[in-house]
Amino acid sequence: MNGFRIGTVSIPGNLILGPMAGVTDLPFRLLCKEQGADLVYTEMISAKGIYYNNKNTEQLWTIDEKEHPAVLQLFGSEPELMAEMAAKIENRNFDILDINMGCPVPKVVNNGEGSALMKNPRLAGEIVSAIVQKIKKPVTVKFRKGFAEDCCNAVDFAKRMEDCGASAIAVHGRTREQYYSGKADWEIIRQVKEAVGIPVIASGDIFTPQDALCCQEKTGCDGLMLARGVRGNPWLFHQIKTYQQTGVLEEKPGLNEVIEMILRHARMLAEYKGELMGMREMRKHVAWYTTGYKNSASLRRRVNEIETYQDLEQLFSSVERG
Repeated sequence: MNGFRIGTVSIPGNLILGPMAGVTDLPFRLLCKEQGADLVYTEMISAKGIYYNNKNTEQLWTIDEKEHPAVLQLFGSEPELMAEMAAKIENRNFDILDINMGCPVPKVVNNGEGSALMKNPRLAGEIVSAIVQKIKKPVTVKFRKGFAEDCCNAVDFAKRMEDCGASAIAVHGRTREQYYSGKADWEIIRQVKEAVGIPVIASGDIFTPQDALCCQEKTGCDGLMLARGVRGNPWLFHQIKTYQQTGVLEEKPGLNEVIEMILRHARMLAEYKGELMGMREMRKHVAWYTTGYKNSASLRRRVNEIETYQDLEQLFSSVERG
């Protein structure tokens, strides 16, 4: 698929790894990049966390040279503070700064951050304007269909973001109150695309190559954002690219290939976060990777006891690979 531009940054294709807290860390982004992701997002980073020198921030914003182009995602609700922190970190190794206005999690929303900003478009616009005036890198915004079904303001919100200087927007086709339930509304994304002149990235319910093609056709969007669909399935990027280019649907990876990916992912996590932390984080990834495979339920129970990489290797040495 053809690429597009976000401000001065050239995106080589249209497949994008969306930001997921606790998932899109550096090792996982690298695996997705290898499989064909054209643009990757970090996990969201708190502007206040940067201001208060939170010790966890360093790990969140570390970006490998192999990842470019890469988006660093910031969240907060105070225009001046966010602009100052954006300026403070502009020399970090990212290409685009994204502002999160879509996170539905209560502790974020209750602070007036994430998708709560959709209820206050004026403040949202002030945040974007303040940041755009402070930094040279392109600024983008990720938001939802609306906060609730009776306030689906994505089209007007998108126009305001464009007017305030955003170089692109990503729209998730659900309201905040839906979280991830029901179906994503691709029609509202099409309406957004028709209303603005900047690139629009579609997010929500892309789990298969056919979903990707259907979303592209229905929305006319510039980019397709994959998120929950790639948990335990970084191969989805490659599968979609193959389908886009040839119309061929690749087969699901065999258990052997899945196990090799799990072990590699685990080694990368252990190296990046330390063995104990890495293996604990690997537990959820193993559950995602093995869903739908033979004996996966008992495997998921046993994986919750692993503490070391050797434990993980031993667990899989007993699995019938086939």
